Amino acid sequence: MNLCFIGTGYVGLVSGACFADLGNDVVCVDVDEKKLSLLRQGEVPFYEPGLRDILQRNVREKRLRFTSDTAEAVRNSEAVFVCVGTPEGPGGEADLRYILAAAEDIGKSIDGYKVVIIKSTVPVGTNERVRRTIEQHVVGDHEFDVVSNPEFLREGAAVKDFQNPDRIVVGARSERATATLARLYKPVTRATKPLMFTSPQNAEVIKYASNAMLAARISFVNELSHLCEAVGADIKEVAKGMGLDDRIGVRFLSAGAGYGGSCFPKDVRALAQTMEQHGTTSNFLRAVDYINERQKRSLVPKLKKLLPKLDGKRIAIWGLSFKPRTSDIRNATALTVIAQLQDEYAQVVVFDPEAMDEARTVLSDVVFADDAYAALDGADALIICTEWDEFRTPDLARMKSLMREPIVVDGRNVFDAGEVAATGFRYVGIGR
Repeated sequence: MNLCFIGTGYVGLVSGACFADLGNDVVCVDVDEKKLSLLRQGEVPFYEPGLRDILQRNVREKRLRFTSDTAEAVRNSEAVFVCVGTPEGPGGEADLRYILAAAEDIGKSIDGYKVVIIKSTVPVGTNERVRRTIEQHVVGDHEFDVVSNPEFLREGAAVKDFQNPDRIVVGARSERATATLARLYKPVTRATKPLMFTSPQNAEVIKYASNAMLAARISFVNELSHLCEAVGADIKEVAKGMGLDDRIGVRFLSAGAGYGGSCFPKDVRALAQTMEQHGTTSNFLRAVDYINERQKRSLVPKLKKLLPKLDGKRIAIWGLSFKPRTSDIRNATALTVIAQLQDEYAQVVVFDPEAMDEARTVLSDVVFADDAYAALDGADALIICTEWDEFRTPDLARMKSLMREPIVVDGRNVFDAGEVAATGFRYVGIGR
């Protein structure tokens, strides 16, 4: 099929490249000419495992191209995917200005039947708003359908998630649109990985509800970690014991220094805002968000119990991205920790395997180290903010020899507490 993707962020670029890899002819649209130039050269503007190879292969085979001409891209496509951002508004609501602007552009460009597919995360009711907006701007008597098809791609595993999805949710009103989406997703649909057809309203709520549930599990185990610290229990053992119950499971029950990224924080708040706008309470979701923000601020107080005066101290940070296998630093715990340390007049030195370039655009008055060990040279303490695999089994003796004070605040519980303590470190984790 001929497909158009409006927006070349994580969702649009991954989805567009992967659909091209399935044999479709794909054009991706963006307004950023600098980004488009980079993409045409086969370069990806962010780190996502496996994406660069797929992009380069499909650009080379002419199944994937990039343009700033929305009208031409829409006219030449059978299906148009809307993958633009929905940033957080001042009250926590989703800002739909880019969605509605894309809908207006699509309406002006339609010259025949199109399926418009909303992949962006949007509050319930947006499908209908997009339909009305397109209808207002269509020139002539052209039919179209608007479908809600939320994405469930995890940063750091997005290509894998596209190729092997847990489920594909499609909210459609017409049989014609349903048939188009069934055809599109046939190559990745399996008996155990269903293609679920439902209403647009259900699809919109499913996306927010899924992210909010995962965020709630994280906040629950983080809340429980404080009890474990108070009574001498170990949250890792507690979570393991809970997870052995098939009704609960182990996923998203790892205590740490809070979740970040572009999805969970804003989606939890947006769902809460939507509930309040429709006259229902959102106490649970507000608590989930509060617990998470408190958790992100919990590492520096832990450090101050071991190193009370931070003024002039050199503090190393391992991990800047909000999670491993991505360069994305949006809402990352490390940003909160660094701001707290700078408020205490500490000197901060940082290292991350992939996020250093992005961090340089937003961080000031920090030292960027060449590698993890270089960050420790002369450090009075180490704070681990991201659980990159390369941080899990370091040379502890070398670490200790480099540091001025052998202090570790493990915000992701990546170390074996007993092993680290036996090496002579003063160690504190989460809920341990």
